[in-house]
Amino acid sequence: MSSPVSRSAWGARSPRGRTTVAWSRRTGFTVHYSAGPASQTPRRIQDFHMDGNGWADIGYNFLVDRSGTVYEGRGWTVAGAHAAPHNTSHVGVCFIGRDGDATPAAKASIRSLYDEACRRSGRTLARTWHGGLSGNSTECPGSDLRAWVRAGMPVGDGGGGGGAPAPSPGAGTLPGPRFDFPLPAGHYFGPASGPDQSVSGAFRRTFRGRTDREWLREWATQLGRRGWSVGRGRTHLARHGNDGVYGPEYRALARAFQRSQGLTVDGLIGRETWDEAFHAPVT
Repeated sequence: MSSPVSRSAWGARSPRGRTTVAWSRRTGFTVHYSAGPASQTPRRIQDFHMDGNGWADIGYNFLVDRSGTVYEGRGWTVAGAHAAPHNTSHVGVCFIGRDGDATPAAKASIRSLYDEACRRSGRTLARTWHGGLSGNSTECPGSDLRAWVRAGMPVGDGGGGGGAPAPSPGAGTLPGPRFDFPLPAGHYFGPASGPDQSVSGAFRRTFRGRTDREWLREWATQLGRRGWSVGRGRTHLARHGNDGVYGPEYRALARAFQRSQGLTVDGLIGRETWDEAFHAPVT
């Protein structure tokens, strides 16, 4: 990674205020995307943040485009505005582009920024993504970068490029399609006796063009692709099969999967449990 393009070089506006952060307070590194065309520029993003959102400056500490060029945002020692309430504790880096656009060069630059952040802090910072932080229910940075961060932010042959096909099932691979969580923020697959946010499949509600039953079946099918024994007469969902109606069998399957992946064990299939099935490599 070459030296970042300075604020003056990309024509940054003067910030309205700055809050300096000591490295002792930095605990994590968060990846974002701009969710817009790759033709966006740091200056356009800054204008939107300052004029549209009313922020003091561009929200990110650094930005990276498809070529791997790094742009200075707020810099290393200034609190960002990228993922409240984690702006002080996390360095925020934004990929300029949409889901699947990140090239190997872009990923290598993001990884270099992470390594430099760890060097400056004197310890290994937590790697995470915008939607993975508490209080941040968002699709950002899309399924591709989210899976990449979960895999440890590999570069080189393991870094992958935007839109690369999924490898064959096996240890360290990510089998099957990569569906993003289909339910609205705060919703989850759970019992029919729960609140409106608990989607059971009993009422055939539609989300993103498919019924809740279809989505729940898709989740269990993905566990089958990952090597779990799922279906009528099998180890899990043995009685009713993968019928898409949440009940004790789906709850037991979710709890077993959550336990195996080190997640919160509650038997409810929310964003974290869904993403672990569709975006985390099999280990």
